[in-house]
Amino acid sequence: MLRVLVKKKNNEFYKISLIGHTEYDDYGKDIVCSSASSIMITTVNALLEFDKSYITYEEKKNAFYIIINKNDDISNKLIQNMINMFSELSKKYSKNIKIEEE
Repeated sequence: MLRVLVKKKNNEFYKISLIGHTEYDDYGKDIVCSSASSIMITTVNALLEFDKSYITYEEKKNAFYIIINKNDDISNKLIQNMINMFSELSKKYSKNIKIEEE
């Protein structure tokens, strides 16, 4: 199962983690994993396009982390949109993706 871990401090986003694999299908054929990766990478690219100081990120095998360095209207809307998209994906594939907030 893919876990989307959303961390907030003082009601502001500070870290988003994707951990694991959706296990919907084999690597390279998994449409749920591909969708989740696309959501994350599109959001990272958008944030960096607006302002490279918004985030730092790290990609590891079976994990992707975003640290939010700067919270403002743009970054908050992009992060919230990403979470909304993960939520929609998890509604259809609840056995493969789970969203947790701390």
